[in-house]
Amino acid sequence: MIEIIHPGPLGTVQDLGRPGHAGLGVGASGAADRSSLRLANRLVGNPERAAAVELTFGGLRARFGRAATVALTGAPCPVRVGVRAAAVNGPIYVRAGEELTVGPPERGLRTYLAVRGGIDVPPVLGSRSTDLLSQIGPPVLRPGSMLPIGDEAEGWPNVDLAPRAEPAAGAALRILLGPRDGWYLPEAIDLLCSHEFQVSAQSNRIGARLDGPSLPRAVHEQLPPEGMVRGALQVPPDGRPILFLADHPVTGGYPVIAVVSGPDLDRTGQLRPGGRVRFQLV
Repeated sequence: MIEIIHPGPLGTVQDLGRPGHAGLGVGASGAADRSSLRLANRLVGNPERAAAVELTFGGLRARFGRAATVALTGAPCPVRVGVRAAAVNGPIYVRAGEELTVGPPERGLRTYLAVRGGIDVPPVLGSRSTDLLSQIGPPVLRPGSMLPIGDEAEGWPNVDLAPRAEPAAGAALRILLGPRDGWYLPEAIDLLCSHEFQVSAQSNRIGARLDGPSLPRAVHEQLPPEGMVRGALQVPPDGRPILFLADHPVTGGYPVIAVVSGPDLDRTGQLRPGGRVRFQLV
């Protein structure tokens, strides 16, 4: 078992999600930065789909009941194991009874802790992910939470470091127009692609609210709710877009002007409140 002494501002268990249940009103959920989750699992010899811990703004303190190999990826944080300093993006050996401490990141938002063997909480609808919107999956981590270590490891990793570029202070995200860009005046597209937006403090795993210019609409009717994908930019009546993230719902009757391009989706999971974002039409 891993005992959570302190989970930081928000700690959850995440894997690659539970796609295929939108018809039941259950979103895919899963890691907000899936490439970082995959890398953390590879670094400890797990299959990429294995469950890990997703930390928001670091802050974790955890005690290991047995010796384990772990790795941290995503937003880079200061790490200590017992009295020793450790590094992100590489395997770390933790002795039985030692504490792992993860500080806050200077850049980015979410850090992933993979443990060799995976986090073996019971799956729900085929996934071990915590969905904050649907309230399914394992509960949010709290002081005293106990996480069992599984046996999903496939082989020993053959690298001791996987260098990665740190999350940028300001993100430039590529977007594809639609499906409802025709509901907006032409200047709305110009405003979206020529101005910088700030990530609001009212953001979470469900969506990131963006403060910036208001995007004017040509059609002012309301839509029935529509199924939508991660990375969609829904625009409510105030004209300021909401970027759908991992635990997003269907649309709330508001048209989606554009969707973040697939290669940039994981970067949306590292947008932190107060950060800046620009959009580039492709």
